[in-house]
Amino acid sequence: MSETSEQQPTTPGPARHGFAVEVVWTGNTGAGTSSYRSYERTHEVRSAGKNTIEASADPAFLGDADRYNPEELLIAALSQCHMLWFLHLAAECGVVVVGYHDRAQGELAENADGSGGFREVVLHPEVTVEDLASVDVAEALHERAHELCYISKSLNFPVRLTPSTRVAN
Repeated sequence: MSETSEQQPTTPGPARHGFAVEVVWTGNTGAGTSSYRSYERTHEVRSAGKNTIEASADPAFLGDADRYNPEELLIAALSQCHMLWFLHLAAECGVVVVGYHDRAQGELAENADGSGGFREVVLHPEVTVEDLASVDVAEALHERAHELCYISKSLNFPVRLTPSTRVAN
């Protein structure tokens, strides 16, 4: 075997993870997209072995208000990522979290050409810890969780945090 065809040992690099979803449009009312108002914005988000998420556009864009829209799902993904990193860091630091609730909000602005983008998202995590001694540590962990969150690191708009922490009764 020649020297160039031998496999050289490689040093492991950072882990890479793949994710796959299917988005299936379900809004063909029979006329397809023959006009802007001729079709529904309904669709399904699917991933192997999981429940289907019924989604649509926001009602402002002729969507179905009873279904999640992409903007809500983006905010949810950001909130979930922050929460999961926060809980991970809390466990590592010995902070016993017994409750977590976030009321995340985002603002999207449209441009004159019809495009647009998020201007910001604000996470409002309300954390309940087991003891008073953990409050300061828990509050400090939010900034580190934000720095580590994969979703937050992938965005081109600001994400603000307004956390609050309370002690369980």
